[in-house]
Amino acid sequence: MKLLFIMDPLARIQIAGDSTFAMMLSAQQRRHEIWFCEPRHLGLEHDEPMARAWPVTVRRIVGDHYLLGPQSSVPLGSCHAVFMRKDPPIDLDYYFATLLLERARGRTLIINDPRGLRECNEKLAILNYPQLCPPTVVTRETVRLRSFLLEQGGEMVVKPLDASGGFGVFHVRQGDTNTGAILEQATNLGRRWTMAQRYLPEVRNGDKRILLVDGEPLCAVLRVPAPDDARGNLHVGARAMPTKIEGRDLEIIAAVGPHLREAGHFFVGLDVIGGYLTEINVTSPTGIMEADALYGEQYEDRVILALERKIG
Repeated sequence: MKLLFIMDPLARIQIAGDSTFAMMLSAQQRRHEIWFCEPRHLGLEHDEPMARAWPVTVRRIVGDHYLLGPQSSVPLGSCHAVFMRKDPPIDLDYYFATLLLERARGRTLIINDPRGLRECNEKLAILNYPQLCPPTVVTRETVRLRSFLLEQGGEMVVKPLDASGGFGVFHVRQGDTNTGAILEQATNLGRRWTMAQRYLPEVRNGDKRILLVDGEPLCAVLRVPAPDDARGNLHVGARAMPTKIEGRDLEIIAAVGPHLREAGHFFVGLDVIGGYLTEINVTSPTGIMEADALYGEQYEDRVILALERKIG
């Protein structure tokens, strides 16, 4: 197969924890042809979606992990699959990239589907399943956030709709003299929509990242926050711990998996805290490398195998 990976600059990625790099390496080992470009290299030639891309060879050597061939114009329709793995933010450049990718619909398999990337905000998507998520409000108004804080017993979490990786996430407590400043910052003085959710104390035991492939569970990693941080994001100090997919997790997967598959979301990360679905990550979910290290597996191989089966 010929696979194109659209992502952040290869020179900047941290190969020890990068799921995209792991998938590229697996595809290469299975003798697939892999190509690389950034979103800025997408374009149209009349109605033909194109990428100015490089054939790439990857290897797990820090500081010397890739070798590019000559750049050339690649019709997206000549690829068996196109991976859109650009990290957030979902800004105007990202939006236009999905519109260009839309032009390749029916010509190649796009992972994840560009229409789904536009329509599935990773924070708001959980509200498609209100029975699975904690009490939530979305507002620009600090007055409403303060009243929600009281409704939830004096603790809540606030987070922006357009960020990722734990950026802008605050644990807010009633009586904290910084509450006003936090809410003003979170809403940018009423100019930014902010999501507030009931604080789930179970987060101290871990934020579970469940990876799905084509709607089916692949693996899970428990991300335990550092003692001095409320966030379960690995790059801010959380520890990856082993866990199981069971009970409530299976109920969540059964509810959301088929819908995600229908929307063209091939590789997805669900975040679950205390049995509640808190985010649906569809842009560039991570966790493969941590799961590999915890369980002695190579889950990236299973992703590529599933892709081979899907393409036939």
